[in-house]
Amino acid sequence: MSTLCVRFLLPPMYEAALPRLLLLLGEFSPVVEALPPDAALVDVRGAMRYFGRDAVELASVIRVRALALYGVDCVIGAGPGPMLARMAVRGAAPGVTLAVGPEPDAVAEFLGPKPVAELPGVGRATARTLCSYGLDSVGKVAAAPLSTLQRLVGARAGRELREKAHGIDRARVVPNAAARSLASERPFARDELDPARHRRALLSLTDELGARMRDEDQVCRSLTLTVRYADRSTTTRTRTLPEPTAHSGALTGSAYRMYDALGLQRARVRGISLRAEGLGPAEHAAHQLMFDPVDDRARRIEAVADRARAKFGPGAIVPGTLAA
Repeated sequence: MSTLCVRFLLPPMYEAALPRLLLLLGEFSPVVEALPPDAALVDVRGAMRYFGRDAVELASVIRVRALALYGVDCVIGAGPGPMLARMAVRGAAPGVTLAVGPEPDAVAEFLGPKPVAELPGVGRATARTLCSYGLDSVGKVAAAPLSTLQRLVGARAGRELREKAHGIDRARVVPNAAARSLASERPFARDELDPARHRRALLSLTDELGARMRDEDQVCRSLTLTVRYADRSTTTRTRTLPEPTAHSGALTGSAYRMYDALGLQRARVRGISLRAEGLGPAEHAAHQLMFDPVDDRARRIEAVADRARAKFGPGAIVPGTLAA
């Protein structure tokens, strides 16, 4: 076992603590890959030799330090590679590290009974196809001939599927990977019932996220909306955008539609958070020309507002609805 997947049990809408927790993991290994919003992969091969402890013992130390320094508990999965560690953490419980040994029998015992949909890279359509032929578990997929899998899902996908079903993981922990998401939140001072204030919070969130992405020359592919209620329950919805964008107007429209679809008429809302996911370089993103003078003008105004904010501060120009 050389890889740990650590998922921190952060309170709702408390993602700002993740960078500090990543620094904690960095004290054990320099090879740490963030998995926002609340997890990370750690390659502990060097740490095991340096500290003279195995992966499970290191996981226990990490758990104790996270609790002592930040009051945050965590669940940890350990495996010979990132794939098995990430699958193990799903079944781990607080206080216990779920470890998958590197031996073929141990890998087969762990993977065999799991539904095929739990394998990374197996989506709903692929899982439906495999299940229709009786290949509904990872063990059955591992026992199936390669030619059968390739005939069902394609040559390359079939080969990769068979490797994953046998626990063969070619992925590596990538240290200092670029953030794949940005998040922001708006808690309310008291339980808020007014939909107008909910929408105002959404406008503030999309304006902030859009400005942050444009400042970093990035665009996002999807938005995830999380609404937290007075009883501490949450509702989460994710929507893929028509095209990758950092345009605040497009982000606001998508966020409003997600919020309207929830039908929160008199819900007591404690806070709202929004996450921009699937980040990528803006220079690689394509924009569909609309020949719409209103859209064109909005984007030019947005560019001017960004320059003003860079010079005079983030509050120099804000949407009129937020100016009150």
